[in-house]
Amino acid sequence: MDKIIKNILSKIENEGYEAYIVGGFVRDKLLGISSYDVDVCTNALPKDLKKIFNITQNGNGYGGFNLKIKKYNVDITTYREEKDYSNRHPMEVVYVNNLITDINRRDFTINSLCMDKTGNITDLLDAKTDLYNKNIKVIGAPNKKFKEDPLRMLRAIRFATILDFNIESDTYEGIVKNSKYTESLSSERIKEEISKILSSKNYQKGLDLLKKTNINKYIDLNFTSVSYCEDILGMWAQIDCPKVRFSKSEQDIIRSIKKIVQIGRITNFELFNHGLYLCTIAGEIIGVSKKSINELYKKMPIKSMKDIAISGKDIMGILDTNPSKIIGEIMADIKIRILNNQLKNSKVEIRKYITENWKNE
Repeated sequence: MDKIIKNILSKIENEGYEAYIVGGFVRDKLLGISSYDVDVCTNALPKDLKKIFNITQNGNGYGGFNLKIKKYNVDITTYREEKDYSNRHPMEVVYVNNLITDINRRDFTINSLCMDKTGNITDLLDAKTDLYNKNIKVIGAPNKKFKEDPLRMLRAIRFATILDFNIESDTYEGIVKNSKYTESLSSERIKEEISKILSSKNYQKGLDLLKKTNINKYIDLNFTSVSYCEDILGMWAQIDCPKVRFSKSEQDIIRSIKKIVQIGRITNFELFNHGLYLCTIAGEIIGVSKKSINELYKKMPIKSMKDIAISGKDIMGILDTNPSKIIGEIMADIKIRILNNQLKNSKVEIRKYITENWKNE
């Protein structure tokens, strides 16, 4: 165990309290996956934790504090019981003094494993069996857990996808039965979970599960054929989900990728209009190799309007005219001809072309 994590647990224990790492970090460790998100649970109350770690910040409202320690993101939370959920959040949080109560409030058995500072693992819910059998199993009654927090259904599918696990039968039936409650999830939560599914090379399993459980209908997620690409916005460009909000820059990127994919090829024009990176993303989707796109890019006669050997001012001099709409039309014509390799990008050749074709316009 890393000294940083061991030191956190030791600090709490040295004050007479229990302390365990719980959840994803322990699960991933047993699966041989590196993780830097660490959840610590303890019977020390928030006021005690503030003293132990000299915390000046306010907690998160649920008896927890977040610490950034080098590469680790550490959440420390007091054992608690959560009651009467409303809109995914408990209306009442009661601090308790026993680990099992805290464990039972969590989502899936594979996230219930606890590890002490010596590396010993406490398994109160036979989670290791589910872990080694590759099962996602909800803790407690599926109907109750999924109605309390519909996000758990998306999380189940996300874990099944990224870990390539199966969803245990009762849990799966609970998702199908309660899938309509995912309609209430926020744009941010839907975007976060679906992005994690799409980031996995096993994404197709997740998309299939979303369809089979009908969740896709309730979160308004529509897709047909989706090809894997490394850029997450390239994945989002292949599906439609009006409920999810994107920033202006994200929208522009998605729109560009969609345009290129719709054209179905990469030429000088796509590279000029959208740039090398977006064409590379679209290339992954439509099956054009990165190598061929890079080679095409290197051979481009111009990569931007600034590369054209003549300027609008030059054109006004050639035509002996003032700034007007026709200058833009001529520049656009020149750009197209250069990209089509119909006109050499040299001042002499372009001047000759303008004189012969635009002089009398």
